[in-house]
Amino acid sequence: MVSPRRGPGPARPSLGRDRSFLTYWISQAVSAAGDSFAYLAVPLLVLHATGSVARMGLLTAVAGVASVGAGVFGGVLVDRFDRRTLMIVGDLVRLVLYGLIPLAWLAGPQVWLLFVVLPVCEAVGMVCRVASVTAVRNLVDRERITEANGRLHATYAAAAVVGPLLAGLVSARFGPAAAIGVNAGSFALSAVGLRLVRLRRPDPDAATPPRERPLAEFLAGARFLWRQPVLRSLTALLAVFIFLTFGLTDVLIYHVKHDLGGSDRTVGTVLGLATLGTVAGALLVAPLRRRLGFGATWIGAVGVSGVAVAGLGLAGTVPILTVVAAVHLCCVSVGGICSMSLRQEITPDHLLGRVTSAFWSTHFSLGPAGAALLTWAAGRYGAASVCLVAGAGCLLVAVGGCCGPVRRAGSAPVAGERDLRPVPG
Repeated sequence: MVSPRRGPGPARPSLGRDRSFLTYWISQAVSAAGDSFAYLAVPLLVLHATGSVARMGLLTAVAGVASVGAGVFGGVLVDRFDRRTLMIVGDLVRLVLYGLIPLAWLAGPQVWLLFVVLPVCEAVGMVCRVASVTAVRNLVDRERITEANGRLHATYAAAAVVGPLLAGLVSARFGPAAAIGVNAGSFALSAVGLRLVRLRRPDPDAATPPRERPLAEFLAGARFLWRQPVLRSLTALLAVFIFLTFGLTDVLIYHVKHDLGGSDRTVGTVLGLATLGTVAGALLVAPLRRRLGFGATWIGAVGVSGVAVAGLGLAGTVPILTVVAAVHLCCVSVGGICSMSLRQEITPDHLLGRVTSAFWSTHFSLGPAGAALLTWAAGRYGAASVCLVAGAGCLLVAVGGCCGPVRRAGSAPVAGERDLRPVPG
């Protein structure tokens, strides 16, 4: 359902009483909780069936390639088609595909099926993620966008804490395939919730840009990134950071299972508790940015993350590993929210979907290769060596941030900084 954008008149109810927002919030929370089941269950399923961390990394790499490929045109789809419909269709597709896995596993391990299902689901998920970011503008009043984003991201973080804990319990009791079945069911609930959401039409006074060919429309977002100095530098630095960390979850799971002798329940507990770092990062990022400015906050987060990544390989006990992983995820949260907020602040409205798509697909482009290399190296040389090298690389990314426009973003207000001016799309 799409309702017209509200004009001058009585104020809309608070977000706590806004039925459409509450429905959207709940549906996204359910979907995020289900995704966190797959986040743990899919690597465990491969590890149980093959015993190979390299095979885990290969699957992560293939899925990452599909996600990046979908990101190329995801922003164009989101800008040109109904966002709610795209998200509902995406939920239904993932319901069917993820639902096939536990059914197929009844006849025994079918690892080949994961290499079919996961890439398609990741591609669909990328389009849905871009749609979910842009849909908030059509869901709440402009002055409440920040509040709405805050509630949504806090919920995603909470789901990421609870999900792996529950997924570990389900996997230990019924097997990883059952945990993936829970993920499939979450998409059904999400689709039902989205069907009840009412999005408002875009502002009728806003100019609608003319349609172009899909490639030309995507390049409009890429051109914006290239012409904006800070975003251009961030995109390049994040591409290297993602290359170094994209396969880190697989390495962490392998480290817990292979080196520390942990069970599936232990893996779920480690990932769940470590994700509390994401919640902490979400709470810390605003005061840190106000006090230190964008550049210092982002560079500091990447630098501390590099130290934590190196520490993952040196952690000899599960509690220490959990704390170090939480520090890493806290820093990733701070850096990620910083870069997302900056992008929203300086990108013209009509380009936001395409810039988001171009930004994600570009800086994730090296992730699949990194995941394959990281997990292969962990199987051959051990998790400790791989984490030390990856951590050193992350520290070099932080040094790179000190040498360009990211550092100069400084502590001045965003609107007043020369390098943060919006540029023509």
